[in-house]
Amino acid sequence: MKLLTTSALALIVTATSALADGHAACAAGKTLTEGTLTIATGNPAYYPWVMNDAPESGEGFEAAVAYAIAEKMGFGADAVTWVRTSFDEAIQPGAKNFDFNMQQYSITPEREEMVDFSLPYYTSAMAVLTTQSVVDGGATATIDSLKGLKWGAVGTTTALPMLSEVIQPESDPLLYNDNADVNAAIMAGQIDAALYDLPTALYLSVVVVEGGALLGQFPPEQSSAPDQFGLLMEDGNPLKECVDAAITALSESGELAAIEAQWLAEATGVPVIK
Repeated sequence: MKLLTTSALALIVTATSALADGHAACAAGKTLTEGTLTIATGNPAYYPWVMNDAPESGEGFEAAVAYAIAEKMGFGADAVTWVRTSFDEAIQPGAKNFDFNMQQYSITPEREEMVDFSLPYYTSAMAVLTTQSVVDGGATATIDSLKGLKWGAVGTTTALPMLSEVIQPESDPLLYNDNADVNAAIMAGQIDAALYDLPTALYLSVVVVEGGALLGQFPPEQSSAPDQFGLLMEDGNPLKECVDAAITALSESGELAAIEAQWLAEATGVPVIK
């Protein structure tokens, strides 16, 4: 392996410092408190987005992304301050007590009329919600295995095209009026599985569906109109361009994908369906 010369290493360090300095200059005078980045999360904040309700640890997907964005913007960990807000409170128009808020906010046209969003930092994958008994019965995270399951779905959901075009089950899915009926059908054993976006599936498997389990997740590009999460900011926040530049840099470098792999694949144990 060829070793870098001292001068080459110096050039890399200089370029990296210049990048951080450029982002820091972008944020100058635009944060609530000069020299400090104030980030909001939920109260409480949940796994796998924040581990142990402690965002300052940098552990959990959103906590890790927050510190990565802060670093790209020129803010060290000691220059990050956390505050808590309710989900609905932060969406309302008006002044904010944070520079940006991370609580799995889907970017929608309706919300954009009241607040600003950054570029997406996460595109939600579709995941297979089932029960542990189905997993114990031999179901695996492969298309061939999924074909043999009995599926349920809401009649108007975007999961239907995915079922018919990607999974192509051996029997027609049962259709229900709403997600509550789908979840009840899973628990009653009327169906084996249903498709939800990964964050919803994680929640349902732990809180709603007794004996719930996640069989696997599809790559986001295979989902129809997947949810995209953005950092929520006060409408007209001048910091948006700096945040967007930081997210772009993290995406292009592969750092954002690595954080996602660590906290939403490895930490949750939800395999990618093949």
